Amino acid sequence: MSLKVVAQKEVWTADSWQLHELQIETPNGQVVTKGMVNHPGAVVLVPIRRRETGVEILMLQQYRVTLGQTILELPAGTREWGEDFLLCAQRELREETGFRADSFTPLGQVWPAPGLSNELLALYLAEGLHPDPLDGDVDELIEVVAMPLPELVAMAQDGRLQDAKSVVGVLRTAVYLQHN
Repeated sequence: MSLKVVAQKEVWTADSWQLHELQIETPNGQVVTKGMVNHPGAVVLVPIRRRETGVEILMLQQYRVTLGQTILELPAGTREWGEDFLLCAQRELREETGFRADSFTPLGQVWPAPGLSNELLALYLAEGLHPDPLDGDVDELIEVVAMPLPELVAMAQDGRLQDAKSVVGVLRTAVYLQHN
């Protein structure tokens, strides 16, 4: 059983995504209208430093105008249409944290909101950090904070870490490091 898109039109274009209106035919022949965000995809970075006291992750305190507040989250960024995910990850790490990494390990991919968008997030563990900043976006208010991995895992589990991409990135990192 499936739904069939019988018509589609672009109703608005932003710098990095598009809003489409879809006419969808249901299995019983009814046609319904739905909105969809067409998105080029994005990367989520888990930049870690290994310390004598354990692993710490570079997190961001970032103001999100959509929420009207500053939240704790992993560095992330939208890729250009057709851009390689790894190249995007390398650039975004430098823009958002001021560091480059010696290695990037894929931690898988997730759809953050499949009922609304086709956005695909590629997650990467970034290790071997060295200062090498790039200018960030003018509309980003970011403060980089280093936090212990166990504290972030606890925050992901008890709901204090609310950003979905960050919850997934932190928990996948904890599992990865436990087995590697």
